[in-house]
Amino acid sequence: MDAGLGGGRDYPPKTPPPPKKPVSPPFPDPPGPRADRRVATRDRRRVMMAGRRGVNWPLERQEWTPAVAGRRVVDQLRTWGHRPDEETVAGVVALLVRTAAADGGTRVSLHLADEKRHALVLVLNHCPGMAAPSDQVLQDLVALGATDCGTDTGEDGRRVWALLDL
Repeated sequence: MDAGLGGGRDYPPKTPPPPKKPVSPPFPDPPGPRADRRVATRDRRRVMMAGRRGVNWPLERQEWTPAVAGRRVVDQLRTWGHRPDEETVAGVVALLVRTAAADGGTRVSLHLADEKRHALVLVLNHCPGMAAPSDQVLQDLVALGATDCGTDTGEDGRRVWALLDL
């Protein structure tokens, strides 16, 4: 009997089995009892504003910068069709900018994004190696009308942010 052209081998050749599933890392610990706080200081993550309108402004560190920043944010929110509480928005933005500018350096950057009836205002101070501000700043932001707020530090400086209802 003749085995044929392949000398007894199967044609086409068998495909190799798929690789085994890699081992999954362990799940993180469940959040602690303080996870529901409105004021939060967290590990650094990238800011993601995908799918939202956003604008940013580089600002000089000058005494008039907080007032200018507040007016710019209010004007931009109006341009986007919102009717913000001018006093609340300007007060929160001014405190964010003053906090970032107090760290030194020559500039800060102001970032604004909106989604539905919320606005996110974030200020970066561009001074690496800064310690987090006291919790008093975050409590003051909540007292001024911020829905949520937080701060973190990283290689590019310290970020202070607030979420506002519009």
